[in-house]
Amino acid sequence: MDQKNECDTCPDGQVDYAGMCLPEVDFITFVYSLASAAMVHLGEMPEPESGQTAVSLPLAKHTIDTLAMLEGKTRGNLADDEAKHLGDLLAHLRMIYVRANG
Repeated sequence: MDQKNECDTCPDGQVDYAGMCLPEVDFITFVYSLASAAMVHLGEMPEPESGQTAVSLPLAKHTIDTLAMLEGKTRGNLADDEAKHLGDLLAHLRMIYVRANG
């Protein structure tokens, strides 16, 4: 699917995906998507389908480890703001995980 399928109804920074305006796909959007999933697994955000919060520490750890793997594999290849966003998100998620894990 071509992400540049723009229409006049989407605000700046978003593109039309079959009638739905979504953020443009870039590295930071991808990282925030994974971080959002970790927040759901940590019980910090409700699940989108049910609106309920539930904690799944194994899934949270897996998602955090995935972000850490991305950080390692992309080290030296990211723009400064991308590296900072990823590092800050990882630090924040790790603190929440440690707190939740007791």
